[in-house]
Amino acid sequence: MSRAQNRIRILLADDHPLVREGLRTLLAQQPEFAVVGEAGDGFEAVEQAKALKPDVVLLDLAMPRLHGLEALKALSEAVPDVKVILLTAAIEREEAALALRAGARGIVLKESATPLLYKCIRVVMNGELWAGHERIDDLLRTLREIDRGHSQGRSPASTLTSRERQVVAAVVEGASNKEIGKTFGLSAQTVKNHLSNIFDKLGVSNRLELALYAVHHRLVAGVPAGPGATSEPSRGPSMPAPRSRQRGLPY
Repeated sequence: MSRAQNRIRILLADDHPLVREGLRTLLAQQPEFAVVGEAGDGFEAVEQAKALKPDVVLLDLAMPRLHGLEALKALSEAVPDVKVILLTAAIEREEAALALRAGARGIVLKESATPLLYKCIRVVMNGELWAGHERIDDLLRTLREIDRGHSQGRSPASTLTSRERQVVAAVVEGASNKEIGKTFGLSAQTVKNHLSNIFDKLGVSNRLELALYAVHHRLVAGVPAGPGATSEPSRGPSMPAPRSRQRGLPY
Protein backbone atom coordinates (compact mmCIF):
# COMPACT_ATOMS: atom_id res chain seq x y z
CA MET A 1 0.00 0.00 0.00
CA SER A 2 1.39 3.42 -0.97
CA ARG A 3 2.20 6.16 1.51
CA ALA A 4 -0.65 8.27 0.10
CA GLN A 5 -3.11 5.44 0.76
CA ASN A 6 -1.90 5.23 4.38
CA ARG A 7 -2.69 8.88 5.11
CA ILE A 8 -5.61 9.87 7.32
CA ARG A 9 -8.30 11.28 5.03
CA ILE A 10 -9.99 14.36 6.51
CA LEU A 11 -13.12 16.33 5.60
CA LEU A 12 -13.26 19.95 6.80
CA ALA A 13 -16.73 21.24 7.74
CA ASP A 14 -16.88 24.91 8.73
CA ASP A 15 -19.00 27.77 7.41
CA HIS A 16 -16.04 30.18 7.28
CA PRO A 17 -13.82 29.77 4.17
CA LEU A 18 -10.85 31.38 5.93
CA VAL A 19 -11.07 28.84 8.76
CA ARG A 20 -11.14 25.96 6.26
CA GLU A 21 -8.19 27.44 4.39
CA GLY A 22 -6.24 27.80 7.64
CA LEU A 23 -7.02 24.22 8.67
CA ARG A 24 -6.01 22.90 5.26
CA THR A 25 -2.68 24.73 5.53
CA LEU A 26 -2.02 23.42 9.04
CA LEU A 27 -2.91 19.84 8.21
CA ALA A 28 -0.75 19.92 5.08
CA GLN A 29 2.28 20.33 7.37
CA GLN A 30 1.80 16.76 8.55
CA PRO A 31 2.52 14.13 5.86
CA GLU A 32 0.18 11.63 7.54
CA PHE A 33 -2.89 13.83 6.92
CA ALA A 34 -4.75 14.44 3.64
CA VAL A 35 -7.67 16.87 3.29
CA VAL A 36 -10.05 15.24 0.82
CA GLY A 37 -12.94 17.70 0.88
CA GLU A 38 -14.65 20.73 2.42
CA ALA A 39 -18.19 21.62 3.44
CA GLY A 40 -19.69 25.01 4.27
CA ASP A 41 -22.77 23.87 6.21
CA GLY A 42 -24.06 20.91 8.18
CA PHE A 43 -26.16 19.43 5.38
CA GLU A 44 -23.25 19.60 2.93
CA ALA A 45 -20.97 17.97 5.52
CA VAL A 46 -23.24 14.93 5.68
CA GLU A 47 -23.51 14.69 1.89
CA GLN A 48 -19.75 15.08 1.40
CA ALA A 49 -19.02 12.46 4.06
CA LYS A 50 -21.37 10.00 2.37
CA ALA A 51 -19.69 10.59 -1.00
CA LEU A 52 -16.03 10.78 0.07
CA LYS A 53 -15.98 8.29 2.98
CA PRO A 54 -13.25 10.17 4.93
CA ASP A 55 -11.59 8.76 8.02
CA VAL A 56 -12.20 11.93 10.03
CA VAL A 57 -14.62 14.87 9.82
CA LEU A 58 -13.58 18.09 11.56
CA LEU A 59 -17.03 19.57 12.25
CA ASP A 60 -17.78 23.07 13.49
CA LEU A 61 -20.54 23.19 16.11
CA ALA A 62 -22.25 26.40 14.91
CA MET A 63 -23.17 25.45 11.34
CA PRO A 64 -25.91 26.85 9.08
CA ARG A 65 -28.73 24.74 7.59
CA LEU A 66 -28.00 21.83 9.91
CA HIS A 67 -26.60 22.60 13.37
CA GLY A 68 -23.42 20.80 14.37
CA LEU A 69 -25.11 18.42 16.84
CA GLU A 70 -27.82 17.55 14.31
CA ALA A 71 -25.17 17.05 11.62
CA LEU A 72 -23.28 14.83 14.05
CA LYS A 73 -26.32 12.60 14.54
CA ALA A 74 -26.86 12.42 10.78
CA LEU A 75 -23.21 11.54 10.20
CA SER A 76 -23.35 8.79 12.82
CA GLU A 77 -26.31 7.23 11.03
CA ALA A 78 -25.17 7.75 7.42
CA VAL A 79 -21.44 6.98 7.77
CA PRO A 80 -21.00 5.18 11.11
CA ASP A 81 -17.35 4.37 10.46
CA VAL A 82 -16.30 8.02 10.16
CA LYS A 83 -14.74 9.58 13.25
CA VAL A 84 -16.20 13.02 13.95
CA ILE A 85 -14.22 15.63 15.86
CA LEU A 86 -16.10 18.76 16.92
CA LEU A 87 -13.98 21.85 16.32
CA THR A 88 -15.67 24.78 18.05
CA ALA A 89 -15.06 28.19 19.60
CA ALA A 90 -16.62 26.96 22.87
CA ILE A 91 -19.03 24.35 24.11
CA GLU A 92 -21.18 23.89 27.20
CA ARG A 93 -20.43 20.80 29.29
CA GLU A 94 -23.96 19.50 28.65
CA GLU A 95 -23.45 19.88 24.90
CA ALA A 96 -20.08 18.13 25.09
CA ALA A 97 -21.60 15.19 26.96
CA LEU A 98 -24.49 14.93 24.51
CA ALA A 99 -22.08 15.21 21.56
CA LEU A 100 -20.10 12.21 22.82
CA ARG A 101 -23.33 10.26 23.18
CA ALA A 102 -24.35 11.25 19.62
CA GLY A 103 -21.12 9.81 18.25
CA ALA A 104 -18.41 12.46 18.48
CA ARG A 105 -14.99 10.97 19.07
CA GLY A 106 -13.23 14.20 19.96
CA ILE A 107 -13.83 17.82 20.93
CA VAL A 108 -11.25 20.53 20.24
CA LEU A 109 -11.55 24.24 20.97
CA LYS A 110 -10.47 26.55 18.17
CA GLU A 111 -8.24 28.41 20.61
CA SER A 112 -6.20 25.23 21.22
CA ALA A 113 -2.58 24.97 20.13
CA THR A 114 -2.12 23.29 16.75
CA PRO A 115 -0.25 20.25 18.19
CA LEU A 116 -3.35 19.44 20.25
CA LEU A 117 -5.43 19.19 17.08
CA TYR A 118 -2.85 16.84 15.56
CA LYS A 119 -2.84 14.77 18.75
CA CYS A 120 -6.64 14.61 18.85
CA ILE A 121 -6.79 13.25 15.29
CA ARG A 122 -4.20 10.58 16.10
CA VAL A 123 -5.93 9.65 19.35
CA VAL A 124 -9.37 9.16 17.78
CA MET A 125 -7.86 7.20 14.91
CA ASN A 126 -6.50 4.83 17.56
CA GLY A 127 -10.02 4.25 18.79
CA GLU A 128 -9.87 6.53 21.84
CA LEU A 129 -11.88 9.58 22.89
CA TRP A 130 -10.52 13.11 23.16
CA ALA A 131 -12.32 15.85 25.08
CA GLY A 132 -9.69 18.56 25.40
CA HIS A 133 -9.49 19.96 28.92
CA GLU A 134 -12.59 18.08 30.10
CA ARG A 135 -12.14 14.77 31.88
CA ILE A 136 -14.10 11.97 30.23
CA ASP A 137 -15.43 10.75 33.58
CA ASP A 138 -16.73 14.27 34.31
CA LEU A 139 -18.62 14.29 31.02
CA LEU A 140 -20.01 10.82 31.69
CA ARG A 141 -21.18 12.05 35.09
CA THR A 142 -22.94 14.94 33.34
CA LEU A 143 -24.69 12.46 31.05
CA ARG A 144 -25.86 10.43 34.02
CA GLU A 145 -27.23 13.59 35.63
CA ILE A 146 -29.09 14.46 32.42
CA ASP A 147 -30.53 10.94 32.22
CA ARG A 148 -31.50 11.02 35.90
CA GLY A 149 -33.31 14.32 35.37
CA HIS A 150 -35.23 12.92 32.40
CA SER A 151 -36.22 9.79 34.33
CA GLN A 152 -37.50 11.95 37.18
CA GLY A 153 -39.68 13.99 34.84
CA ARG A 154 -37.77 17.26 34.92
CA SER A 155 -39.44 20.16 33.17
CA PRO A 156 -38.29 21.07 29.64
CA ALA A 157 -36.85 24.33 31.00
CA SER A 158 -34.42 22.39 33.18
CA THR A 159 -32.68 21.10 30.04
CA LEU A 160 -31.61 24.60 28.98
CA THR A 161 -27.91 25.39 29.22
CA SER A 162 -26.74 28.53 31.02
CA ARG A 163 -26.11 30.25 27.67
CA GLU A 164 -29.58 29.32 26.43
CA ARG A 165 -31.10 30.81 29.58
CA GLN A 166 -29.23 34.04 28.90
CA VAL A 167 -30.65 34.10 25.37
CA VAL A 168 -34.15 33.51 26.76
CA ALA A 169 -33.67 36.43 29.15
CA ALA A 170 -32.56 38.61 26.25
CA VAL A 171 -35.66 37.71 24.25
CA VAL A 172 -37.87 38.64 27.21
CA GLU A 173 -36.02 41.99 27.36
CA GLY A 174 -36.97 42.52 23.71
CA ALA A 175 -33.45 42.24 22.33
CA SER A 176 -32.98 41.45 18.65
CA ASN A 177 -30.63 38.71 17.42
CA LYS A 178 -28.08 41.39 16.58
CA GLU A 179 -28.27 42.86 20.08
CA ILE A 180 -27.96 39.41 21.68
CA GLY A 181 -24.92 38.67 19.55
CA LYS A 182 -23.30 41.98 20.45
CA THR A 183 -23.94 41.53 24.18
CA PHE A 184 -22.47 38.03 24.38
CA GLY A 185 -19.96 38.16 21.55
CA LEU A 186 -21.87 35.64 19.39
CA SER A 187 -22.24 35.46 15.64
CA ALA A 188 -25.70 35.89 14.11
CA GLN A 189 -25.74 32.20 13.14
CA THR A 190 -24.83 31.11 16.68
CA VAL A 191 -27.72 33.15 18.08
CA LYS A 192 -30.07 31.52 15.56
CA ASN A 193 -28.76 28.08 16.52
CA HIS A 194 -29.37 28.79 20.21
CA LEU A 195 -32.93 29.97 19.50
CA SER A 196 -33.62 26.88 17.40
CA ASN A 197 -32.44 24.61 20.22
CA ILE A 198 -34.48 26.56 22.77
CA PHE A 199 -37.63 26.37 20.62
CA ASP A 200 -37.18 22.59 20.29
CA LYS A 201 -36.59 22.06 24.01
CA LEU A 202 -39.52 24.18 25.18
CA GLY A 203 -41.96 23.28 22.41
CA VAL A 204 -42.51 26.85 21.24
CA SER A 205 -42.45 28.09 17.66
CA ASN A 206 -41.58 31.80 17.83
CA ARG A 207 -40.12 34.54 20.01
CA LEU A 208 -43.49 35.67 21.37
CA GLU A 209 -44.38 32.16 22.54
CA LEU A 210 -40.90 31.88 24.06
CA ALA A 211 -41.28 35.13 25.97
CA LEU A 212 -44.70 34.09 27.27
CA TYR A 213 -43.35 30.69 28.31
CA ALA A 214 -40.40 32.31 30.09
CA VAL A 215 -42.64 34.69 32.05
CA HIS A 216 -45.16 31.99 32.88
CA HIS A 217 -42.49 29.59 34.18
CA ARG A 218 -40.36 32.26 35.88
CA LEU A 219 -37.25 31.54 33.81
CA VAL A 220 -36.03 35.13 34.13
CA ALA A 221 -35.06 36.64 37.46
CA GLY A 222 -37.21 39.58 38.51
CA VAL A 223 -40.12 38.76 36.18
CA PRO A 224 -43.39 37.82 37.96
CA ALA A 225 -44.79 34.44 37.03
CA GLY A 226 -48.08 34.07 35.24
CA PRO A 227 -51.16 32.40 36.76
CA GLY A 228 -50.65 28.70 37.40
CA ALA A 229 -46.92 28.87 36.76
CA THR A 230 -44.55 26.27 38.14
CA SER A 231 -42.46 27.16 41.15
CA GLU A 232 -39.20 26.38 39.40
CA PRO A 233 -36.71 29.14 40.24
CA SER A 234 -34.57 30.83 37.67
CA ARG A 235 -31.29 29.01 37.05
CA GLY A 236 -28.29 30.91 35.81
CA PRO A 237 -27.56 34.62 35.58
CA SER A 238 -30.12 37.14 34.46
CA MET A 239 -29.67 38.95 31.18
CA PRO A 240 -28.20 42.46 31.33
CA ALA A 241 -29.88 45.24 29.39
CA PRO A 242 -29.29 44.38 25.71
CA ARG A 243 -27.77 47.74 24.89
CA SER A 244 -25.24 47.65 27.71
CA ARG A 245 -21.61 48.20 26.89
CA GLN A 246 -20.23 45.49 29.08
CA ARG A 247 -17.83 43.00 27.59
CA GLY A 248 -19.45 39.99 25.96
CA LEU A 249 -18.87 36.54 27.34
CA PRO A 250 -16.97 34.01 25.19
CA TYR A 251 -19.09 31.37 23.53
